[in-house]
Amino acid sequence: MSDLPHISNWIDGSQAPPTSERVTVLNPATEAPIATIDATPQETVNEIVLSSLNVFHNGKWSKADASERFSVLSNAAVLLRSRIPEFVELETLQTGRPIREMRAQLARIPEWLEYFASLARVHEGRVTPFKGPVVNTLTRMPLGVVAQITPWNHPLLIATKKIAAALAAGNVVIVKPSELAPLSVLRLGALFKEAGLPDGTLQIICGYGRETGKYLCENPYLSKIDLTGGLATYKAIAPNASTNMIPITAELGGKAPVCFFPSVNVEDAVRAALFASFIASGQTCVTGSRLLVHNDMYDAFVELLVKRVESLRIGTPTDDRTQIGAVINKAAVERCSSFVNRAVEEGGTLLCGGKPTSVDGKGFFFSPTIISVTESSHLACNEVFGPVIAIIRCSDEKEIIRVANMTSFALGASVWTNDFSQAHRVAEQIEAGIVWIDGHHLNDPSSPWGGFKESGIGKENGVEAYESYTKVKSTVINYGVKPVWFDDDIENARYG
Repeated sequence: MSDLPHISNWIDGSQAPPTSERVTVLNPATEAPIATIDATPQETVNEIVLSSLNVFHNGKWSKADASERFSVLSNAAVLLRSRIPEFVELETLQTGRPIREMRAQLARIPEWLEYFASLARVHEGRVTPFKGPVVNTLTRMPLGVVAQITPWNHPLLIATKKIAAALAAGNVVIVKPSELAPLSVLRLGALFKEAGLPDGTLQIICGYGRETGKYLCENPYLSKIDLTGGLATYKAIAPNASTNMIPITAELGGKAPVCFFPSVNVEDAVRAALFASFIASGQTCVTGSRLLVHNDMYDAFVELLVKRVESLRIGTPTDDRTQIGAVINKAAVERCSSFVNRAVEEGGTLLCGGKPTSVDGKGFFFSPTIISVTESSHLACNEVFGPVIAIIRCSDEKEIIRVANMTSFALGASVWTNDFSQAHRVAEQIEAGIVWIDGHHLNDPSSPWGGFKESGIGKENGVEAYESYTKVKSTVINYGVKPVWFDDDIENARYG
């Protein structure tokens, strides 16, 4: 293990001295160690927060002109775009996702830097219609030091989404990536320094979520916590954040329904289901994990779907022919198996897959799985985060809408129909923060991303994300109202 490369925290513009405790990062496709990272202790976390607070108050970034923020973020976008191949290789290595998926995803990530760079440059304050001879200006200001807890399934994408919005607004950012896939995020530190970001404005610290992540989120000097993770993690950090009056943006997962109506050609519908359900081996928060299929097309749909799923190529993630890569670790394999076993015990019908597998006898792989279940089964209502998909026969449009809204999650959903009126009618009634019509997994830096119910609070992307990283100052300028409250002219006095 001593010959493994060690990638230490990125602090104050350079790689920090390694901590005494370390975490080993594995390649999930081979189970082989890739590198080690720091396990940052509480004392060091608190020192980094205080250092970051000093950086915020010195104003090099928080008080920089919008044009300077635009320039730095734009430079970072250019640098990132030129280095996409190396980031693709790293993401594939640490996540086990097929390399062709990573090429497609990472090619778009610089767009987030470009979008928020532009937003920093053009976003304007406003003047309210304040009554009387008074001008009221609203100015947006950065919050301060913000903590971002990012996941392992889209390490670079989700970190960049959060970092871009926070930096554009003038904040100092501390990112804590998942210990399962932190390497691409750690590489962002040097990239932003090269782009011109002042030292200490982006800090990247590593360690276990239950330790380092907890220490970070408990620090009272934070001005915001932005979390992408599970509901249990949110519930663990929310009470302390509430005590310290720290706002939280939380994207917590989903159980996305994919709604199919008989006006769609069966082959097109199956192709859509494969894309919705098995990108990233089902390890996304908007995985199409519930296929709600109209009775009139159900039998033909299932027959073709099973045939297509059984032909998906499981393989080495670095092979361009591979369609299904690894899941993230052994615990993910066990979770998938547990869901399959319970679904069958509850009376579900295993249509294909359902077993752990491997490539050359190694790796954390699970065969793509389709199980026919009832709408109230455990599999139909709970997030697997793996390639285990529920399919539910629905009698009509009304039932599809009802089943789509049954779970406590409400992040994403998609509606597939060639009936224009039906598409909008159904989309309007589905409870979800994101509803796609004849599409799935579509994302853009300008499009707000976030859910309802237990899927989270707040939004990533768009003006909404930018503004959530700011606080509003109201400046009231009186140019004609005389302060006469204690004078004789009480009739004309103004008060709150």
